[in-house]
Amino acid sequence: MTIAEPAVDLTAAGLDVPRPEYPRPDRDRSADWLSLNGRWSFEGDERTPDEIVVPFAWETEASGVQRTWLEHAVYRRTIVAPAGWAGRRIVLCFGAVHHHATVSIDGVEVGRHSGGHSSFEFDVTGLLAPGGSAELQVEVDAPADKRALPHGKQRSIPRDDYDGVAFTPTSGIWQSVWLEARGRSYVADISVRGDSLTGFDLEGAIAGDPADGLHVVAEVAGSRIELPVSGGRFRGRIELTAPRLWSPDDPHLYAIALTLGDGERADRLTVTGGLRRMETRGEALYLNGERFYLRGVLDQGYWPRTGFTAPDADALVRDIELARELGFNLVRKHLKFEEPLWLDYADRTGMLVWAEPPCPSRFSTEAAEAFEAQLPGLVSRDGNHPSIIVWGLYNEEWGLDWDIPGSPERAAAAVHAYETMRALDDTRPIVENSGWAHVRTDLVDWHYYDENPANWARNLAELAAGERETFEVKLGPDFIVDKSFYGSPDFPRTGVPILNSEFGAGFTSLERAWHVRWQTQEIRRHDRFAGYVYTELTDVEHEMAGLLDADRRSKDLGGLNPADSFGSTVLVVDVVPAHAGADIPVPVEPLTVSVHVSHLGVTDVEGVVHAAWGAAGSTLSGRAGAAASAPVSAAPYRLSDAAVLTVPAPDGSARLHLWLTVDGRTMARTFVDAAPIEQPNRRGARRP
Repeated sequence: MTIAEPAVDLTAAGLDVPRPEYPRPDRDRSADWLSLNGRWSFEGDERTPDEIVVPFAWETEASGVQRTWLEHAVYRRTIVAPAGWAGRRIVLCFGAVHHHATVSIDGVEVGRHSGGHSSFEFDVTGLLAPGGSAELQVEVDAPADKRALPHGKQRSIPRDDYDGVAFTPTSGIWQSVWLEARGRSYVADISVRGDSLTGFDLEGAIAGDPADGLHVVAEVAGSRIELPVSGGRFRGRIELTAPRLWSPDDPHLYAIALTLGDGERADRLTVTGGLRRMETRGEALYLNGERFYLRGVLDQGYWPRTGFTAPDADALVRDIELARELGFNLVRKHLKFEEPLWLDYADRTGMLVWAEPPCPSRFSTEAAEAFEAQLPGLVSRDGNHPSIIVWGLYNEEWGLDWDIPGSPERAAAAVHAYETMRALDDTRPIVENSGWAHVRTDLVDWHYYDENPANWARNLAELAAGERETFEVKLGPDFIVDKSFYGSPDFPRTGVPILNSEFGAGFTSLERAWHVRWQTQEIRRHDRFAGYVYTELTDVEHEMAGLLDADRRSKDLGGLNPADSFGSTVLVVDVVPAHAGADIPVPVEPLTVSVHVSHLGVTDVEGVVHAAWGAAGSTLSGRAGAAASAPVSAAPYRLSDAAVLTVPAPDGSARLHLWLTVDGRTMARTFVDAAPIEQPNRRGARRP
């Protein structure tokens, strides 16, 4: 990854600058910028130190403060704009501050912002003279009672919402702060949409000096267009002569150069965009006109020492590579506006994203308005990223008091949020309330956690067949309710894609790996489902549900390679397993197994399924097959007919390896453990 460093080498000047990279590679003005990260003076209360390291929340160890439940603080530092910026406009930019920020320069208030995740900026040209110094002050209020504030899974006081799955709060400045030099008139906002697949629709706003009568010049891939400015806005379309689509297999990004004005005072901005279309057709998803299956993982974006802020740029984007290595093609970034740098890397490497804002936790008119107030900023900041293919809104009726079906007012709030988002962006599917109780949505998604493999298999089959639409949800230690796909009797029961967007079970890492193997195959057994999202990528604090631990280290998964369960081609075995470590009893006679192929490619595959016993806990490595099936053909998005294999009984506990070869290459694999069956020790798993 290439990152742009500050215009001034602050490290050489003796200053320690965390997160020194340019924060907005997707809207590149890195030729003239200055990082303001580093040590600031800090005024909290008698228990806090007098310095803090920006951009880490004051609850974190990395901030140097590590203080929870501080509700008010003041940041200060001296800033100097480079003398070479004379004659240009200077803009002060904030990635994110939780939750209310009042910003002043030399005692003069320049602006206020509310919203703990949205980015914001202030034009400070008249208050910061190039070459001169000034004092920057940021006063922050971070209420402990967050129930009416969009806060996601940050813990709140009083703890009467979803405290069991909440984490250490994130308060104060938690994303980068920086200065930029821009033109006297400059592009303050820009929408780039490439869903036509032949060019880009551009629309934006101009700030600074009046610019009516001027033109924004847009250039990309040899094409050029002049967009007239009127009423402080511009819009137009630029066609491409040989359009190249963006997809996970070919994540081609276009760099669109925008220029407003002439000479040294002109505004120059480069934005990125991709030509791609995400749509629903009946109950299926389509990407660029081709059938698409969503294989996602939930990612909450926390790090042990630094909280919501990644410790460095490499750690931030490494999570995308880890998800890819585990077999996923999508990341559901849970209840968090992740940094634009992360989204830019997803764009450049072809990882798809389900993006969603944080929710409040209890319903009120104030909470619903605060939730919707953050949506324009989310779309404005992140809407250009082709990697984002789904907008999520509310999660599990959080902020709606878990009562959409029983409350017309709460149902109306979910519908209003959907309509608000649709008016902001009509190029992506929108989920109004992820998990259940849908009233207006483009995807019927559901969150289902179940420790019993027989129940899981039976319930999924009935859900897929339309024979049932409810499932058990554990809302508390002793509070289990039935939730439905639908929050309204009027919602259509067919014709909308149905997919899982949270699942997983097990107390230990070995149990969780066992559930990965069997639960995922049952989702893949049913062609009606359009995808899934596994919970989750990494552990977070007390939530130990990750495929990786909180430090991104591997766990003992009992020989499972998660990519074998989450990949585009997988094996589905006709077995209802008993418990972890003992899927079936040790057979005393030859064992016959039926195996299907679920394949998500663009063409049919034909191959042979092999089976061979190995030692208990072994891995498949160049093993000669003791049995092989007749050729089996798998069409895309259609579970194949069963391949039937018979193998001799093993001498004792053993692992039956199963793998599919196509033209001599292994395309899919799984295994079945044979061991004495004992009564499992069932534990209640914590629901992420």
